Amino acid sequence: MAEKTKQPGLEENFARLEELIGELDREDILLEEAFRAYSAGMAILKQCNDQIDKVEKEVLKLTEEGELEEFGNGSISI
Repeated sequence: MAEKTKQPGLEENFARLEELIGELDREDILLEEAFRAYSAGMAILKQCNDQIDKVEKEVLKLTEEGELEEFGNGSISI
């Protein structure tokens, strides 16, 4: 059975984005390197956005009435 590849967490993705930004800030970067870094950064940003969306859907908050409410949705009685 094929093993699932573990996706990096937000912290790892943000660290990698910092590295890519550093590469893009270099004055001597070649166009091909810049495009590769930009493309990699955009892919990482999409992963981050997907991860944040997933977390937002799982977040619950407690209302003043003592009910649990899903983030952005109606309330759920407890």
